[in-house]
Amino acid sequence: MQPQITVILDNGASSIKAGLARGPEGDDDDQPKLISNAIVRSKGDKTTYFGHQLERCRDYSALHYRLPFEKGYLVDWDAQKAVWDGVFSSEVLNVDTAESSLLITEPYFNLPNIQDVYDQFVFEEYEFYSYHRCTPAATIPFGHLFQAGGPSPPECLVVIDSGFSFTHVVPIINNQIQWYAVKRLDVGGKLLTNQLKELVSYRQWNMMDETYIMNHAKETCCYVSTGFFEDLETCRSNPKKNSIVREYVLPNFSINRPGRIRLPNEELSTTDQVLHMENERFTIPELLFRPDDIGLEQSGLAATVAASIALLPHDLRGMFWANIGLIGGSTNFPGFYERLSSELLSLTPVEYDLQIYRSEDAITEAYRSAIAFVNDPAFSAHVVTREEYLEVGSNASRRKFPGWQSSSAPGDADISKITQESMIEDRGQPSRKPNRSRMRTTTAPGRRR
Repeated sequence: MQPQITVILDNGASSIKAGLARGPEGDDDDQPKLISNAIVRSKGDKTTYFGHQLERCRDYSALHYRLPFEKGYLVDWDAQKAVWDGVFSSEVLNVDTAESSLLITEPYFNLPNIQDVYDQFVFEEYEFYSYHRCTPAATIPFGHLFQAGGPSPPECLVVIDSGFSFTHVVPIINNQIQWYAVKRLDVGGKLLTNQLKELVSYRQWNMMDETYIMNHAKETCCYVSTGFFEDLETCRSNPKKNSIVREYVLPNFSINRPGRIRLPNEELSTTDQVLHMENERFTIPELLFRPDDIGLEQSGLAATVAASIALLPHDLRGMFWANIGLIGGSTNFPGFYERLSSELLSLTPVEYDLQIYRSEDAITEAYRSAIAFVNDPAFSAHVVTREEYLEVGSNASRRKFPGWQSSSAPGDADISKITQESMIEDRGQPSRKPNRSRMRTTTAPGRRR
């Protein structure tokens, strides 16, 4: 019998979104606990913090991070176990793992050897009753991101997941990821923060050791420009006084005051240190759309989306253009949606309509979708139990969790079958493709209580 409690672990490279699903009749954790996925050493108070303990830190200057993830893959299992131990403890979720099920997310194109270690940790170290492992985008069709387009999720959709390590474009047909068309852009939140550290250190203060502070400055000050060269000219013509320049007041941890943008006419004390954020505000996020600015031989995000859709069955491409969803923390930049819409509109074939959906909280959208997936009656058929694992090992997971290794591009017979099924199910229903002239921002509501 499936346990009533399912632990949801959206195991990101930067942060873990954790919570409990208590079944259709239970009270789910709609808002996850956001936990830093790192072991952090603070030079200020000479203390080491494991995951959830970082919120106790009072001096965030010169933090040293030990990250379980490297280049998008989980490689430091000792560090990850230390973080997970705290998540499952009484200080955070307070769960008995032996009496619980688990849904955990994994990286895209995860390596088979790493997947086997996931199985070992889940069943041998923590002894979960059962578990399901999938990528963040695989949960999105069960959530509410595309709900504004109709009562049921579309059969064909594209998820843009811009996270900490990479940005992925993930097409999905009938809840199945089409791995042959998945594209990866080697730009994520980590690269953007590191690039900002280098620019600021070259122009103003040496901030190469201040990852935490510069990440906060990036999230507070940066935006995606919809007129890049105009903004660049504005900064060049009058570098110190223009509409783009912002003054970021560095935090003062001796009096427990965080970093902030200086308000107009705000008086500063003699101890305040200020970063002048000029064209850094928009040249850093610009790397998502122009990665060749730093020598990456890749197309920008819009061209990557178009290239991914071009690999999909021709008869279905219109549905993909009409159902594009945004998740991941790097999609939260102001102006990201408007810039992506503008560039994609110029790449969309004239016979198709374009619709982009964005969430109220792109960081936790995968978590909320996972909650909906767990509450779906079909979820129990997608889990591997501890008994199955003890009987056949990781082969049980390979059968239940079809990955990118076993996927291939569909042939003509597969395309015909998909198209026929779509026509049969949609017969007599109005088209869900929106009109280009009324392309609008669509915000997905939070989970219903």
